[in-house]
Amino acid sequence: MSHFLLEAGGVIFVVLGCIHAFYTLADIFRPRRLVPEDQSLIEAMRSCNVRVAQGGTTMWKAWLGFNFSHSLGAILFGTLCVLLGALRQVPDAPRLVFLVPILIGGIYLFLSLRYWFRIPSFFIAVGTACFVGAWFLS
Repeated sequence: MSHFLLEAGGVIFVVLGCIHAFYTLADIFRPRRLVPEDQSLIEAMRSCNVRVAQGGTTMWKAWLGFNFSHSLGAILFGTLCVLLGALRQVPDAPRLVFLVPILIGGIYLFLSLRYWFRIPSFFIAVGTACFVGAWFLS
């Protein structure tokens, strides 16, 4: 049972990451999802260079890159959790390893509650609860 919970939690993170990547891709062509409501701010992001890049990129391109890398991180984390769920069936797997999804899920949950919005926070909480349940059932 615990491996199913690890896998379910992982799938939630993979789905969230894929949705985030899709929204980011769509925003390249028609910005309306993961962007400011104020269109003038989007235009300002497109024309403003990132100071640390010394003219190498704009804030808009950096924003898109941050969103894509964030998506990739969620997809990779979720995939690793699914693989951990499969590993959970191996009798010699150290139990301590299975605390990692709880820790990372908890960090994602903290960040989502502090900086993001409700919908991903709800699903991140469900995914992390799956990891906690897997830990207690193992």
